[in-house]
Amino acid sequence: RTRPEDGVVVVRDPDGIRSDLERAGDEPLMLARQLPGASVLTSSDRYLAGCLAEHHFGATVHVLDDGFQHLQLDRDLDIVLVGSDDLARPITLPGGRLREPIDTLIAADAILAADDDALDGLRERAETHIPVFRTRRFMGPPNVEVDRAAAFAVAGIGGPLRFMDDLRSAGWTVVGSRIFRDHHPYSRSDVATIVAAARAVGATAVVTTEKDFVRLLPHRPFSMPTSWVPLTMEPDPLPEFRHWLAGSLGAARDILVD
Repeated sequence: RTRPEDGVVVVRDPDGIRSDLERAGDEPLMLARQLPGASVLTSSDRYLAGCLAEHHFGATVHVLDDGFQHLQLDRDLDIVLVGSDDLARPITLPGGRLREPIDTLIAADAILAADDDALDGLRERAETHIPVFRTRRFMGPPNVEVDRAAAFAVAGIGGPLRFMDDLRSAGWTVVGSRIFRDHHPYSRSDVATIVAAARAVGATAVVTTEKDFVRLLPHRPFSMPTSWVPLTMEPDPLPEFRHWLAGSLGAARDILVD
């Protein structure tokens, strides 16, 4: 299911997961595990991946991650997530984290503010005609129930300290932690080090993020209880966002029919 000649990797098709971590990458594989029945493809050429999804797997709706800068695609809706750091330091790659200059927000159909400071900053900008929604983060229950009274937290994501804070706010007692860089490729040695550090501080379980767990999967079975907790972000107020989304998609469909 890998297409090396065109750089498209089919992570999931309607029949099931088709790629492993090495070929798919952590986030596409995580999405593939979350979305049974959906096709998940990854490629630097989003147009080509979309054509493959349509012609081979019958896709009729395309949802792109980090697709705002792919100008060769004619999208019906562009929704951009903005944090306060993006407004405070609006520098594009490689010097900063932005893929597009902040002024390109004028082309967005809606903006999601990741925090209150971003919400205030966006409302002061010229793009006030664009709908802006605040987002809320939720931490769900662990995939496997473990002892929350003595947990060792592991995170290799952007903003790992916030993950630790979210755990504590959700009632976890974090007795120790280990932080890795984003997308860190865990080795058996890493797993052994994590378990040793957890036991040294009296932890009874290891807790991590869903994205980290996907990268830890090749090293199962684990020698101590290990669980991941889902982190969910949704627009707020959600009913208002859904009303806007339904109306905007309906308008786009009317245009296509006409």
